[in-house]
Amino acid sequence: MTFVNLAPSAAELQHVRYLFTDIDDTLTTEGKLLPQTYNALWDLSRAGITVVPVTGGSAGWCEHIVRAWPVAAVIGESGAYAVTRRSGEVVFDYWEDGALQGERQRRHLQAIENLISEKGGTFRIAHDQVFRLADVAIDIQGHDARAVEELACDIRAMGGSVAISSIHINTWIGDYDKRAMSERLLTGLFGVDPAELPFVTAFVGDSRNDAPMFGFIPNSFGVSNIVPVLPHLQHVPKWISAQPAGLGFADIARTILNAATTGERRRAERQ
Repeated sequence: MTFVNLAPSAAELQHVRYLFTDIDDTLTTEGKLLPQTYNALWDLSRAGITVVPVTGGSAGWCEHIVRAWPVAAVIGESGAYAVTRRSGEVVFDYWEDGALQGERQRRHLQAIENLISEKGGTFRIAHDQVFRLADVAIDIQGHDARAVEELACDIRAMGGSVAISSIHINTWIGDYDKRAMSERLLTGLFGVDPAELPFVTAFVGDSRNDAPMFGFIPNSFGVSNIVPVLPHLQHVPKWISAQPAGLGFADIARTILNAATTGERRRAERQ
């Protein structure tokens, strides 16, 4: 377990009970979920640490994850909804109203398709758009950073919210983001006292659209592949793993678990 420059102490992490994490290039490595990463998710769950992926990924992706992975919830499409399982059923809790968000998405998708066509059609709508309920995703892999930023600026000028990940521009109409829905989930569904949030939460991410979460959760981590985009972030992670993507997440998970064990031992010694 090695970190770039600063490393966390056990005392800083011993009270963490909720771990929020990005998915693409944070949990996944070149698009795959490595066995070390999946095992780390199970280790966290067995230790009583609630894991919540926070992603720009589609509703179809989120429904699978909440059914098949050892997680308590998934926040999808950059905060459009939180997905949980209750009494065996998958439940979507939307930021506003599902029908309203869906209608906004339909209009926004048409506007984005027109914009891409006007710009020469070099960008493409993501292949998983059909599985999305609230946002529009645009593939950016293979495009240079300047072209991506120009397209993002054009979308913002149209009134769209924009988040840029390692693989997509995600855009939507609405005043939510990953941070806003995470805070609602913590205080609403999980019943966490807002005063305790800085101590009981941690976050792991890798890209520009994770900046709101780095600013929201003090115990914030980056995996090493975040280093090239640090100059573009308004908020940066407090600690950075020396390992990339899913291997970095596994190292961070072990660090949090070790801190929890240390905290339990110290509490037992005081009794």
